[in-house]
Amino acid sequence: MTKAWTTRPERPSDVAAIRAINAGAFPTQEEADLVDALRADPAVWLPDLSWVAVAPDGTVAGYALLTRCHVGDIPALALAPCAVLPEHQGRGAGSAAIVAALDAARRRGENLVLVLGHADYYPRFGFTPASGHGIRPPFDVPDENMMALTFDPAHPVPAGTIRYAAPFGV
Repeated sequence: MTKAWTTRPERPSDVAAIRAINAGAFPTQEEADLVDALRADPAVWLPDLSWVAVAPDGTVAGYALLTRCHVGDIPALALAPCAVLPEHQGRGAGSAAIVAALDAARRRGENLVLVLGHADYYPRFGFTPASGHGIRPPFDVPDENMMALTFDPAHPVPAGTIRYAAPFGV
């Protein structure tokens, strides 16, 4: 972990840095292009749910994005992508951005966040297998990699198939 990450919602001046984070963290440009496509889709882009982690030297180093998806016809959020500049990986930038984005979603009254990711990473944020809620992705993945997080256990969680935003291409 690093000294202290500052987190904040994305600013217009962060767009190039966010693209560089995603391009550097993944083997192809797909995630960087995905963020651009999601940002251009007003039906799914929620500006207050695109978060960055800033290093003490001012470098925008980590990124977490929540966009609108649905389970059946019920609104939910998809956490993707999450990325960190390679030189800052393993120091908490990703976790800081994820926690900040999830806190912002909770404050705005959202209740369900879905993520397709590493089964040994996302449970630290409260994610559990989505199948436990009767939620399934529209493609085949190992059960332990499709996860859900609910903020209010008293609030009903929809069951059904996840409907991702069109830019995801599924």
